[in-house]
Amino acid sequence: MLEGCTAWPGNLAARYRREGYWADITLNDMLAGAIRKAPDRTALVQGERRMSYAELGEAVEHLALALNDLGLRPLDRVVFQLPNSIEFVIAFFALLRIGVIPVLALPAHRREEISHFVAHAEAVGYVVPDIWHGFDYRQLAAEISAQAPSLHHVLVLGEPGLEQVSLNRLLAGERRHDGLTFHASPEEVALMLLSGGTTGLPKMIPRTHNDYVYNCRQSGAVAGFQSSSVLLALLPMAHNYTLGCPGVLGVLARGGTAVLASDMTFETVARLIEEERVSTICATVPLIVNWLNAAPQRRDFSSLRVVMNGGAKLAPELRRRVELRFGCVFQESFGTGEGLLNMTRRDDPAEIRFTSSGRPVSPGDEIRIIDSEGNDVPDGTAGELCCRGPYTMRGYYKAPDKTRDAFTDDGFYRMGDLVRRVDGNLYVEGRLKDIINRGGEKISCEEVENYILSHPKVKNACVVAMPDAKFGEKACAFVIPVDDASIDLEEMNRFLLSRDIAKFKLPERLELVREFPLSPAGKILRRELRRIAADPTVSSGNAP
Repeated sequence: MLEGCTAWPGNLAARYRREGYWADITLNDMLAGAIRKAPDRTALVQGERRMSYAELGEAVEHLALALNDLGLRPLDRVVFQLPNSIEFVIAFFALLRIGVIPVLALPAHRREEISHFVAHAEAVGYVVPDIWHGFDYRQLAAEISAQAPSLHHVLVLGEPGLEQVSLNRLLAGERRHDGLTFHASPEEVALMLLSGGTTGLPKMIPRTHNDYVYNCRQSGAVAGFQSSSVLLALLPMAHNYTLGCPGVLGVLARGGTAVLASDMTFETVARLIEEERVSTICATVPLIVNWLNAAPQRRDFSSLRVVMNGGAKLAPELRRRVELRFGCVFQESFGTGEGLLNMTRRDDPAEIRFTSSGRPVSPGDEIRIIDSEGNDVPDGTAGELCCRGPYTMRGYYKAPDKTRDAFTDDGFYRMGDLVRRVDGNLYVEGRLKDIINRGGEKISCEEVENYILSHPKVKNACVVAMPDAKFGEKACAFVIPVDDASIDLEEMNRFLLSRDIAKFKLPERLELVREFPLSPAGKILRRELRRIAADPTVSSGNAP
């Protein structure tokens, strides 16, 4: 396995093969199986463009040859930052085909994050669009290339900049028939996801072909995917949820169709449901809230079978409204990029569908719920969720200290979520990790605090979650200014944007205070700040 990654212990790997969880095939083999079964079936739809399984396979093989000619080699790492598109799917599979490992960055990431990803992964390549939502990624790539000695290839979807390569030209080149003889090992790392993390910048999550093939297939089975399924992909495919939980890869594994939406408005969603006969939508709390509050319209939603929610827990009343509004079954998904997935089942009683976060998708998932001393708690008692299984990683990439902190002595991953288990179903009570979940986007409090502390008017800062009806949580920054200096939210966020961080990490409320509430040990009482942030009518009481 790639140096810096942790393999499964031999006894567990043997068990996962013996019990049929690992098929010992690659993600490309998984796609090839779907191509053989129905080469003429539509695999991808984007606007007026439609691509069959056979066409997808040919494009992947063609681009893989071109990337190999550029000098990309097995186990090279490439930071991959494309927005949702047919080209995303082609380029993703083409990299896997030649054994190159994509590090999946979100389109919202900027210089601070991308520089970290390139340096930590020692990436030799960076894949970007030219301009997307008004931002020029070519300039970002040029700035990073100038400071990253490992980075030799910048591939641009669209018009490339100086010393950058056009992905479009590679895709449009003359088809070749010499073929590739390389075949990746199913045990090898296929891709790297990013963890929101509780401190600092995101950690890298290595996912092997074996574990991710099973991840896609098994979550797709629980979602009811089959060859007639049509998935509407809305959220960034760099997210584990949209990529393979079950996501685009899950529906392709079953020979179904993935429709890539141009935007996430109710009008677009409703139109695509009608035109493409969409059967499944994977959404998040903010999207669902917007759709439920949209003006009622006469629409044909008869094809829709499932609306799934992931990233953050949806309130029971909103789950009920989803089923009434869309005439389908609501399915809650709760999991982590590190592995474990839990889903409610489509045939669960309404009480379970509307209140729980589901149960593990695999019989191979092992669950422990422990107290602060590491002891297992009885069912019905809240504790920290820990897990291990055939698709839960064994360690972060090149991060031994973080890996050690994240696992129990017997190899269970500590998710940091506070849950209860009742009759096999999990009920999320909160979170032990100090991280803000803004509609599925994870924000490290420590990371944002570090940026705020670099402001010349700031003496100290503490960022906490505040509840929000639409996004679940938003960031509230408590700041002790230097010498009672004046600073407002607008000024603070202008400063933070100048540091090139993602916009979703910006605080959405700013409280100026003279001091922080402290524990007897001198630690900031974040729970007291969260209490203040939870009520917009309550002042901190000690503002300068």
